[in-house]
Amino acid sequence: MNICVIGSGYVGLVTGSCFADLGNNVICVDNDKSKIAALKRGLMPIYELGLEELVKRNVKEGRLSFSNNLREGVKKSEVIFISVGTPQKDNGEADLTYVEIVAREIALSMPSYRLIVEKSTVPVNTGEWVEHTINVFNKRKIKFDVASNPEFLKEGSAIEDFMNPDRIVIGVKSKLAADILTELYSPLKAPIVVTDIKSAEIIKHASNSFLAAKISFINSIANICDKVGADVGDVARGMGLDKRISKDFLNAGIGFGGSCFPKDLAAFVHIAEKNGYDFGILREVQKVNRSQKRSVMKKIEELLWNLPRKTVGVLGLAFKPGTDDLREAPSLEIIEMLKNEGVHVKVFDPVAMGKARDLLGGGVKFCKNAYETARNSDCLLIATEWNEFKELDFKKIKKLMRQPIIIDGRNIYDPKEMKKLGFKYVGIGRR
Repeated sequence: MNICVIGSGYVGLVTGSCFADLGNNVICVDNDKSKIAALKRGLMPIYELGLEELVKRNVKEGRLSFSNNLREGVKKSEVIFISVGTPQKDNGEADLTYVEIVAREIALSMPSYRLIVEKSTVPVNTGEWVEHTINVFNKRKIKFDVASNPEFLKEGSAIEDFMNPDRIVIGVKSKLAADILTELYSPLKAPIVVTDIKSAEIIKHASNSFLAAKISFINSIANICDKVGADVGDVARGMGLDKRISKDFLNAGIGFGGSCFPKDLAAFVHIAEKNGYDFGILREVQKVNRSQKRSVMKKIEELLWNLPRKTVGVLGLAFKPGTDDLREAPSLEIIEMLKNEGVHVKVFDPVAMGKARDLLGGGVKFCKNAYETARNSDCLLIATEWNEFKELDFKKIKKLMRQPIIIDGRNIYDPKEMKKLGFKYVGIGRR
């Protein structure tokens, strides 16, 4: 098929590249001229495992191209995916300005039947507004369909998630739209859920909100474990072996971040409120997530006594391993709290240092590796569970540190082993 993906961020670029790899002709459109120019030179605007090779291969084989010209993309493509940003407003609501602008431009540009697909995470009823907008500007009364096809891509494993999905959700109003999308996804051999557009829109918010709730639940259990001397790792294992619960998303830590969970939670709470329902469970999920960062600060204070002029090394900045995404990363909030207390902060992340320099500003020393971060630090905080942090030489780390204190915000180390090495070790709900 001939496909246009509008928006070349995390979702759009991965989606377009994967569709091209399945044998489709794909044009990725973005209004950011510098981003498109970089992509044409083979430079990736984001870090995602395997993405650079995927893009370069499909560009070389002529199935993938990039453009700033939306009209060109719409004219060349029968299926158009909207993957633009839906940033969060102050009240938690999703800002759909870019979605509306794109819908209008599609209406003015389409020469014949087009299937317009919501790929961005949008609140329920967005499909109706997209259809309304296109109808208003569709002066030539060209036939079209609108569909919802939410993405379920995890940063760090987005390509694998696209190519081997748990399910594909398609929200449609017509058989033609259902047939086109079913055919498009048929090579993936995954279960396809065909439903109405509103149900498809809710499925994405409901899925992410449930997973966020699972994380806040286990973090609450970890807080109880801290108080009574139990081990959240053992508790999570005991829970996770129950097939009704499963072990996924039962890893206690300093809270969730990223571009999806915090934003989707806030949006879903707002959607419910707008429709007359108080989603109290999700409000509590948000509250627990905020409190996790403060609990880390409390642990640091208890271990270091007076914080001013102390040095804390932070290992990991991205909100999760496998990505350079710093959006809503717990590390950033903790670093700001440390700076406000007069702490000297040193940081290292394997891939997110470039973006971090723009966000963290002054008062932070950017280090070239974990060992430089540890040198003369009074405490090391593990904020992201990168694999390379699991393989550190801790005898060397101990010699470099002013005080051998480790706060394991992601529970990646064995408490007994760390204590045996001479560290004062504190995890999240560990004993």
